[in-house]
Amino acid sequence: MESSDLLGLLFVYGYVALLLIISAKVLQNYPRFSRKFVHIMVGNILFILPVFATREAITFLAAAPFIFLTFIMSPYSPIKLNHRVSTSGHGLGLVYYAISWTVLAFLFFPQPWIIAVGIAAMSYGDGIASLMGERYGKNKYNIFGDTKSLEGSISMFLVLIFSLIIVFLFYNHPLNLTTIVIISLVATILEGVTPRGLDNLTACFGAVGAYLIMGLI
Repeated sequence: MESSDLLGLLFVYGYVALLLIISAKVLQNYPRFSRKFVHIMVGNILFILPVFATREAITFLAAAPFIFLTFIMSPYSPIKLNHRVSTSGHGLGLVYYAISWTVLAFLFFPQPWIIAVGIAAMSYGDGIASLMGERYGKNKYNIFGDTKSLEGSISMFLVLIFSLIIVFLFYNHPLNLTTIVIISLVATILEGVTPRGLDNLTACFGAVGAYLIMGLI
């Protein structure tokens, strides 16, 4: 393991620990908002990705351990820790989040902006959709078992466009607004039709898939 990998691990675990402390101490009286705060803000890990020097460190030491950690905090864990961040909302939502990040880190380590596209979709996009939908959602729809709102979906679409512009600028990637709009639209549609927290998988991989397809056109 190289020194930059150690630095990356320090940044990732230190940042997540800080978010959990804020969630537990500052936002303890607002469990659903607390969960969404962590969901959205953990997406900032995408700015730490370039620190890592090896695929093994980012995949198996930075990303994969969170699959286990989020599961033991979920309602399905035999340990029954019942942490407010995981027990509010979909029980396995954060587990799917960690799985998505792990898969992307392994597959696209040499191209961190692709990992960042997936993280942005499931953190900023999906998180904002849920937050705005709960607060302002009046026009509801239910396609495959989860009630979503038009207001939440529009918020996700717009926030994701803005987020992807920031991502591509950060990674010095050529800006193509058509590609960004299509990625955002695909991720938004998949989030809207996917139930039971699985949108952390579908929105993420859908966004990455749309990016890869657009690169072939």
